Amino acid sequence: MAQNQYSAPDTSRRSERSRRAIYDAALALVAEVGYPKTTIEGIASRAGVGKQTIYRWWSSKADVLLEAFLDLSNQAAEAAGQAPYSIPDTGDLATDLKNVLRATADELRDPAFEAPSRALASEGVVNEDLGRRFVAQLLEPQLQLYVDRLRAAQRTGEVRPDIDPRIALELFVSPLAQRWLQCTGPITHAYTDTLVDYALHGLAPR
Repeated sequence: MAQNQYSAPDTSRRSERSRRAIYDAALALVAEVGYPKTTIEGIASRAGVGKQTIYRWWSSKADVLLEAFLDLSNQAAEAAGQAPYSIPDTGDLATDLKNVLRATADELRDPAFEAPSRALASEGVVNEDLGRRFVAQLLEPQLQLYVDRLRAAQRTGEVRPDIDPRIALELFVSPLAQRWLQCTGPITHAYTDTLVDYALHGLAPR
């Protein structure tokens, strides 16, 4: 009996293609219309898939958006050859922090990241469940990288041993986040460098 000359469709490739289309649609929609007006129906229509396809993989639009944004971040890290991502330890804490904050500033100004990130962060302020998940899945893993780098600096004597790294990182991360969220000033490398200098050296005369 002759073999069928046509191979069976590769469902895994089709599923990955659909998943990627859903990610792209979700990120584009939330940037265009905001989180409240983004719907599962709208995502499905834009992605060219059935609504049931989305519900088979995710239970809500929050699940879709969070996963899509996390995937976007992972792709950026892989493209930069930094996956899994960590803050480099060159032995110079100030330089390492300035470099990572400069990269963060560049990302915050990138429309591909800024629009969905701003939408999720803003909605998370009024949507408690989304806010908790945004922090747990996206922010805390990133903040832990700063904790790890500051602890390494404590071991080498660059940072006082009694400092709490989780509080210390807020001296440079939180002002950047506030300026970005509230648009109170430009997000520049000079600004992020200054944040590191002020955090590490304080405001008292030296």
